[in-house]
Amino acid sequence: MKPGDLAELVRLPAALTVPGDTLAGAAAAGWPDGRRTWALPIASTLLYWAGMALNDYADRHVDAVERPERPIPSGRVRPREALALAAALTASGVTVAAWGGGRPALRVALPLTGVIWCYDLVGRRGPLGPALMAAARGLDVLMGAGGRRAAVLPALAVATHTAGLTALSRGEVHGASPATARAAVATTLTAAVLGGLPRRASPRPVLAPALAALFAASTGRAQAAAARTPDADTVRAATGAGIRGMIPLQASLLARAGHPVAAVALVAAVPAARRGFRAVSPT
Repeated sequence: MKPGDLAELVRLPAALTVPGDTLAGAAAAGWPDGRRTWALPIASTLLYWAGMALNDYADRHVDAVERPERPIPSGRVRPREALALAAALTASGVTVAAWGGGRPALRVALPLTGVIWCYDLVGRRGPLGPALMAAARGLDVLMGAGGRRAAVLPALAVATHTAGLTALSRGEVHGASPATARAAVATTLTAAVLGGLPRRASPRPVLAPALAALFAASTGRAQAAAARTPDADTVRAATGAGIRGMIPLQASLLARAGHPVAAVALVAAVPAARRGFRAVSPT
């Protein structure tokens, strides 16, 4: 498997939208794993890449018709290679999570893994698909907190945005309905409100609302365009904006938890994600 094919299979640049999940969860819970917290974003990224490889394996027959340029239907990656890679990345992600966060993180990583595999192999195209994907991203946030209740709000914010984004992304090939796009706008605005909610003793009380507003404006504008013109190209652009929008949403949650420097550092990854998405599609 060539490096370029591997990068396309796992949607390499989209990994920039993942580390903020566990960081937001850990910040909300008071960094329960101390110095080992750095391992949890790595675990999260490995599991994300596993899900992407597994997604292409599960969708190989559909992609042969709808997206023949993808690595598996184009013959650049064999199905069993994608499946083996997904399994190896999953095992690595769970192992890193256990090392970084101990048993509390492992207790979240295992059901997270189950949801990822269930979504890709069974539920992706069914009615529960958006809910399963939302659960995966919510659990990812909770993994950073070792399942602690303090991270419920950030987990809910990320999961809410993910649900609308996933439902809209189903229209990337054939277009979506205006109602689906409007629902995505609603979930984005809801997530922004959750991300910008004031919290006592925050050192930069305006930063979280500002970052939440940035998220709502950048993502909501693209989704509103899809509501007006829900063709495949516009929906695909809105999906890409929604994926990039994860970063300012996560940054708002970090700022809300009292970590403005980490929030600003995270949101600085948005331009890199935008450039990466031009080279490798995030969907």
